[in-house]
Amino acid sequence: MPCLTRRATLAGLLAPPAIARAQGFPARPVRMVVPYPPGGGADTAARLIAEPMAAMLGQPVVVENRGGASGSIGAGVVAQAPADGHTILLDAGAHVVNPAILRGLPFDYATAFAPITQVTVWPQLLVVNTEFPARTLAEFVQQAKTRQGGLSFGSSGNATSSHLAGALFAQAAGFELVHVPYRGGGPAVQDLLAGNIHWHMATVASSLGHIQAGRLRALGTTHTARVPALPEVPTIAESGYPGYTLNEWNGLYAPSGTPEATLDRLHAAALHALAQETVKSRIETLGALTVGSPRAAFARFVAEGRERMARLVAEAKITVD
Repeated sequence: MPCLTRRATLAGLLAPPAIARAQGFPARPVRMVVPYPPGGGADTAARLIAEPMAAMLGQPVVVENRGGASGSIGAGVVAQAPADGHTILLDAGAHVVNPAILRGLPFDYATAFAPITQVTVWPQLLVVNTEFPARTLAEFVQQAKTRQGGLSFGSSGNATSSHLAGALFAQAAGFELVHVPYRGGGPAVQDLLAGNIHWHMATVASSLGHIQAGRLRALGTTHTARVPALPEVPTIAESGYPGYTLNEWNGLYAPSGTPEATLDRLHAAALHALAQETVKSRIETLGALTVGSPRAAFARFVAEGRERMARLVAEAKITVD
């Protein structure tokens, strides 16, 4: 092995910070665009990680909500921003759904962004009213296949993760989806409680209190593992549908063309934020889990998700209003 001089060794150790300084990143506050209104899962995740990211980056991280058009307006803001790391995107699962359902976008989701990391995963639950005559997923499927007129499925809106999870399960179990879209998960849960619909794919956050109070019954989770808050509820995959999973999730992106050193620094800052116990515990109380994936792994996850959602949208004939 060649012998390195002390000067050469020090140069190698100091190279990454020198490169970052040469690039001048971050030279000013970082704008984190959330393409949805305040208060949702993506907005909550963004605000939880912004402060610890700022502490590591040495500049403020400012969360900016730019909602509209299923998240594509805010995504477009970041797609057209300078590729210097000072404008980044925290997007939800719509990031891989929108390319299949929205036409005439001024940017291409597949090429406009550099994936940084998956931030969170939000498992969903197949829930029914406790008066519904099914205590297991198998009994539910039997009802769905034999009840005259089918079972009405309330989603949080056309082409949302709730809708897609329901459509995928109906496809896997072999029954027809009788879809009733709502303007959000809250109204769908309320109508389920009132007995106006038969089932719903709900987030843990929106349904846990009702489940614990005995008003709703969870028959399965869309996650790959059981939800810690409801360990008695099996995954849909382990209940006879291997490979089934479809969660809501959030991820962090920069504009395509952002320098590798800048992407690495943003990635390190995001992982630092997600490692904070206050961040992890707060996200877990909302029924979600922190992730913090490597950049390459997240890029594969996004690409595979885009292909999977394109097939599901086409097969289920899903459209947006």
